[in-house]
Amino acid sequence: MFTGLVEAVGTVLKIESLGDQARLTLALPFAHELALGDSVATNGCCLTVAALGEEGTSFDLLAQTLRVTSLGELRTGSHVNLERALQVGDRFGGHFVQGHIDTVGKIVRLEKDGQDHILAVSLPLEVQQLCIDKGSITVDGISLTIAELSGDTAVFWITPHTWAHTHLQSAVLGQAVNLEVDLLAKYVAKLVTARLALA
Repeated sequence: MFTGLVEAVGTVLKIESLGDQARLTLALPFAHELALGDSVATNGCCLTVAALGEEGTSFDLLAQTLRVTSLGELRTGSHVNLERALQVGDRFGGHFVQGHIDTVGKIVRLEKDGQDHILAVSLPLEVQQLCIDKGSITVDGISLTIAELSGDTAVFWITPHTWAHTHLQSAVLGQAVNLEVDLLAKYVAKLVTARLALA
């Protein structure tokens, strides 16, 4: 379980294709604190530490992970948002984040507005009905509040702190981003759908 509060930004050292799978190796500022099997949300996707070494920290990307996330588009030098799994007793900010990506959207607007930035992301049809104004969604592992819903687009106001401590500084228009909608919204939608089917 994660909070969507980005802990650090890492750098892709390499991504190796292994047939339908891949191995992602990152330079992490907290690598010395990790152990094999630890979970690290990488651009919002929960990954398991597969190898630790001088050459970086490696994670195995399954075919399913490559299919439903944007991680396969990473290149050497790409920046990624990082968050270690929540520990019992930690202060809980952000919102409940599983690190299980629902779909991939694209950045359609990114501009400075005073001290803040405005970010707009396209929402694929399968998650549009799960998003509400002022609701939470995770974009590449960042817990964000939807400031405005406009058709198939969610607009966010990015504070100076979030801008300075995430990979958004290097983001570009058209960039694919991992989306995880609010866990509670998914449960409610499933329960309502089941209830309506019985009616």
